[in-house]
Amino acid sequence: MTKWLRALYTWILQWADSPLGTWALFFIAFAEASFFPLPPDILLLALGFSTPLRSFYFATLATLGSVSGAVIGYAIGYWFWDVTADLFYTWVPGFSPLLFQHMQDNFIQYGFWIVFTAGFTPIPYKIITIGAGVFALNVPIFLLASVISRGMRFFMLAALMYFYGS
Repeated sequence: MTKWLRALYTWILQWADSPLGTWALFFIAFAEASFFPLPPDILLLALGFSTPLRSFYFATLATLGSVSGAVIGYAIGYWFWDVTADLFYTWVPGFSPLLFQHMQDNFIQYGFWIVFTAGFTPIPYKIITIGAGVFALNVPIFLLASVISRGMRFFMLAALMYFYGS
């Protein structure tokens, strides 16, 4: 792990000992859904294991923060793709108008499942939230997939901490 990533990881864990840890969880979940490199699971687990009886509360905060941040990710993709598209075509190896069209076709056909899969798995969620905006995925479908997948992810961790944390 690179030094800056390790430092960031340590910084996140320090919030677990802070009275502002729950707010930090919300904002880290918010930021991770649109631009932040580390998932909120790190802090969610630290907070949940320190207070297992509050783990469902922490999962609720992480879900609300993440879905709120996903809306910002969607907006970034929707409003700023035209400004950044040339950077992708120039600097991302293999990225082409043909690949863009293929990705758009997949979002049109499987949009819910793409967002759901990224929301529940380690796939970088921010890439999908921005992509959903770029391809103008139906907003209610986007929100539904986000709420279900992020909720399942965080509440599954909360249940493990609640029942087995101590």
